[in-house]
Amino acid sequence: MHAHPALRLTWRVAVTTVAVLVIVAGLVMLVFPGPGAASVILGLFILSTEFHWAHRLLRPARRWFRRAERYGHRVKAELLCRLRARRAARKGLTAPDPD
Repeated sequence: MHAHPALRLTWRVAVTTVAVLVIVAGLVMLVFPGPGAASVILGLFILSTEFHWAHRLLRPARRWFRRAERYGHRVKAELLCRLRARRAARKGLTAPDPD
């Protein structure tokens, strides 16, 4: 597809159209219920398959996502530890050390 100029232009227009629709839907979902930020990032990801500038814009979003993912795992582990400690306390057992 990328070898033929007419097909390349058609492909880029199609990819851009889909990505812009996803980004616009994401912006609408920022105001209304829905996964707005995820949709905007997905739209940038789609654009980054064809445009280098979109790939550069996506780098901070990737870093933010990885940071949020690590935070989510840490919070989940802490909550599970607290839940286990509460259950053990309810049963009269000694709570396991959270460390």
